[in-house]
Amino acid sequence: MTKTEEKERGPARPLWRDRDFNVFWAAQTLSVAGDSFAYIAIPLLVLHMTGSVTQMGLLTGIAGAASVGAGVFAGVLVDQLDRRTLLICCDLARMALYGLIPLVWWFGPQVWLLYVVLPISEAIGMVFQVTYVTAVRNLVDGDRVTEANGRLYATSAAAGVAGPLLAGVVSGQFGPTASIAINAASFAVSAAAVFFVRFRGRVAVPADEAPQRQKPWQELSAGARFLWRHPVLRALTVLLSFFIFLTLGLTDVLIYYLKHDLGRSDGTVGTVLAIAAMGTIAGSLLAASIRRRLGFGASWIGAIAVSGLAIACIGASGEIPVVATLMAVYLGCVSVAGICSMSLRQQVTPDHLLGRVTSAFWTIHFSLGPVGAAALTWGVGRYGVTAVCLFAGSACLLIAMIALFTPIRQPDPERSGRAT
Repeated sequence: MTKTEEKERGPARPLWRDRDFNVFWAAQTLSVAGDSFAYIAIPLLVLHMTGSVTQMGLLTGIAGAASVGAGVFAGVLVDQLDRRTLLICCDLARMALYGLIPLVWWFGPQVWLLYVVLPISEAIGMVFQVTYVTAVRNLVDGDRVTEANGRLYATSAAAGVAGPLLAGVVSGQFGPTASIAINAASFAVSAAAVFFVRFRGRVAVPADEAPQRQKPWQELSAGARFLWRHPVLRALTVLLSFFIFLTLGLTDVLIYYLKHDLGRSDGTVGTVLAIAAMGTIAGSLLAASIRRRLGFGASWIGAIAVSGLAIACIGASGEIPVVATLMAVYLGCVSVAGICSMSLRQQVTPDHLLGRVTSAFWTIHFSLGPVGAAALTWGVGRYGVTAVCLFAGSACLLIAMIALFTPIRQPDPERSGRAT
């Protein structure tokens, strides 16, 4: 939107009075709540049918690999196609895919179907997530983007509190497939809501600054090149890739620990994850003030270090309240680190590159995740939860220590850390 158009529109309306943003906000909050049902139900379904934590980790790893593969192309799609249409198509596709599971399970369990549906759904979900991040700029004025992101993140976290709790109850009463059916229905509602949202045109790029037409491989690699040339984003991308290697399978490990080692019910699993999600809410609400007071470097490095300590202690406790509290601390720190990282990318990335930079970051970031999830759950089966959590937590502490010797330590990298 040009400055002339902004003047013609008059003063920006408060977000609570912006119809399009509020419809989008409500739809995505509901979708996140529904998605948390599958987040709990899929591992429970695998565990009920196979009793194997290795199978849980393998499925998580395959799904993560599909997400990484989709991330290679997601940014180009988002930067070239209509973002509203992409959001609707992604929601409808995931509605159909997740809807297949309870439909097929009605005639009998088919574990193989999960290995088909989940990877495809995660690939589509990657396209959706990249579109979702970039679409905010097409919903609100430039000075409202940070506020809009904060509200979306906070309410998504809040939905994640009720979602796992209800998913555990529903799975315990009606089976995991009922939770997956609810997830499919949430995608349908989200698609219908986005259909009625009016998105604005993209931010115009001056003619003398417009990027030249590039070859396909150059289009695909533009985001990665930008990340590599920015000293802070480069260090963040590398270290966060190792962090996801150590933590992507942590939910599977926790569910296995609660069900197998501690002998708890599905309802207890949902309750623990719901309590843990409170940490995400707290972290999202405190992230801005923490960064303002401590600066970027101290906020990010401190969050990674504390999360490592929490992971290391999880396997050492058999008390449900302690485990839930440690998970809440871990998720809260991940929220602080994640919001700081995402905000920095938004601050330093040109609009016409935002989709490809977001896609490139997530593709690289999650590239080691599938291998890590499989390795983590394999390690649990061989060495136990306590040993694996101690190893993963110690490695996260090492990542925080390494960050002290990189440009990440700067308090205001958006001012001094520029792409070269």
